[in-house]
Amino acid sequence: YRHLRNMTGLRRQAAVAISQELSRLACRSPGPSTWIHQVRRRSSLLSSRLEEKSFSEMEMSYVKQGEEALQKSLRILEDQDGWKTETVAGNGDRVLSKVLPDVGKVFRLEVVVDQPLDAVYGELVDKMEQMGDWNPNVKEVKILEKIGKDTVITHEKAAATPGNMVGPRDFVSVRCSKRRGSTCVLAGMATTHGAMPEQEGFVRAENGPTCMVLRPLPGSPGQTRLTWLLSIDLKGWLPKTIINQVLSQTQVDFANHLRQRLAQ
Repeated sequence: YRHLRNMTGLRRQAAVAISQELSRLACRSPGPSTWIHQVRRRSSLLSSRLEEKSFSEMEMSYVKQGEEALQKSLRILEDQDGWKTETVAGNGDRVLSKVLPDVGKVFRLEVVVDQPLDAVYGELVDKMEQMGDWNPNVKEVKILEKIGKDTVITHEKAAATPGNMVGPRDFVSVRCSKRRGSTCVLAGMATTHGAMPEQEGFVRAENGPTCMVLRPLPGSPGQTRLTWLLSIDLKGWLPKTIINQVLSQTQVDFANHLRQRLAQ
């Protein structure tokens, strides 16, 4: 609402009211599927938009892309039908997959991490540029631009796979992080940015919609349940069998490397 941009008092009142309503819904709805449904219907980004400064047209387009990634990802996770088991590890970690008409094959990692939510959130969001230090599948993550408190544009270089099955890939993504009550959602999707054109020696792959959902394990606040929805188009001429193998293994490896990092 354009007229609210210049009405600071009303803007703050609206932001507070919306924030209180979302917090009430989060506390009342212990199940993640119920929470996802509420966020998808009410758009959790609205309160943040009212609190932020006025964005330029380009900045607002990135904010909208981040919101789109969040909404699409939650819709996919909310639908429990059609998921097939890809991998089940000895510690209970599991990777599921399904094929969506407008997206292709997506993968879903379900794990429990023996660390509180704040520690996991801090590692994945506040320290995202350090991911290359502990995740061998990532060579580098660089923040190209920050927009407000929830949206960033990143450039990520993927490390070479064993045997060089998949050549060097890089990604430019818009990422949106939202925290409501006891639940955090980190969403993203491919985008373009003037500061990072296609790089020589890398194939520009595309991800998204993708997201991670973090919630404390019921009855055990010192543990975090992590759900990672992964959707990637690696581009190039790659057999589907190789792609499926690489992506599902990437998720399993990620969980193990994250645990090792947090244990330190």
